[in-house]
Amino acid sequence: MVDPVVPQIAADLAVDVGTAALLSTAFTLPYALMQPVLGTYGDFFGKTRLMNLSLLFVSITALICAVATSFSLVFAMRVAAGLVAGGVFPVAMALVGDLVPVHQRQVMIGRLLAVGLTGNVVGAAIAGVIGDFLGWRGIFAVIGAFGLIIAIVAFSAFRGYPTVAPSAPFNRASVIQSFRGIFNEPRAKICFGSVFFEGIFIHGIFPYVAILLLAAGEARASIAGLVIAAFGFGGVIYSLSVPALVGRFAEPRLMLTGGILAAIALGLAAVHFPWYAQIGVFALFGFGFYLMHGCIQVHVTDLSPTARGAAASLHSSFFFAGQATGPVLYGIGYAHGSLEWLMLLGAVVIIVIAVICARFLRHRNASPEP
Repeated sequence: MVDPVVPQIAADLAVDVGTAALLSTAFTLPYALMQPVLGTYGDFFGKTRLMNLSLLFVSITALICAVATSFSLVFAMRVAAGLVAGGVFPVAMALVGDLVPVHQRQVMIGRLLAVGLTGNVVGAAIAGVIGDFLGWRGIFAVIGAFGLIIAIVAFSAFRGYPTVAPSAPFNRASVIQSFRGIFNEPRAKICFGSVFFEGIFIHGIFPYVAILLLAAGEARASIAGLVIAAFGFGGVIYSLSVPALVGRFAEPRLMLTGGILAAIALGLAAVHFPWYAQIGVFALFGFGFYLMHGCIQVHVTDLSPTARGAAASLHSSFFFAGQATGPVLYGIGYAHGSLEWLMLLGAVVIIVIAVICARFLRHRNASPEP
């Protein structure tokens, strides 16, 4: 919701656009750092309780942003939101891992992604429209109020919801053992390393979409929101097609195909096509990314049967550490006139990730696939 209106925030609060783009890092870096803590809390004290409290707190920070009169307060509230936001989607993914057998998990995670990505699509698109009519403050006010309503409803809806009981009482030794067990699994290094670089080169470019369009003469926040939303729409297409894809193609082929499509799209985005063509490019971008990323997520939920919350949180931690680094790296490129070259470098990195994942990620007791 913030990315389409980075230029508006910069102009209204008297900061340069590069500084305003760091609002993405302000959210994603604490998100990444807090993930191991939140995942462990969910494993030992209850996943649905954590989801409810996290959504409530994030909604309150958004409402404070709506009335903030200084960039420092907006920045601080984005940091505060990032500290707890990881208690929602990654924990929901871990809950799916608790409740769904591994052979059905990719389809169920695809459905979860469909819901989350619908939020991404609607959020980015509506944020741009609201930004054009009510300004960036209206975005925070509307989404903050809506989130507050959903949080209140969720407290009632999840009351008494049956979930998997913790495997052991909470203590420091249990936590250390859980994390050690996760990192002893060879796939962990590949999964976490891959999503770190995905975060840098794929999601790190989003705060610069509005700036790139502005350089091409397109100043409307609604158009920037539409282009960003197209990425999520591509993910929705993936989530709807995942049952057929899983039934027809081997997982390594899905990862390799997804990486190639995402790399092609990132390269095309650097060519500065008109905004209506960029919508198609970003839809392809989203489809390719989630085709590869969804396969990685399935492996993450299989790293530790007794500490899925911790595994999912580490996955999210590495991904958002990359996403926090991405705007800084792209910002350096933007300042030195080499943003497009960094995007092309990112396309190469994505292909390398896809090849490594397709070659080395295998489920327990699974024989190598051709």
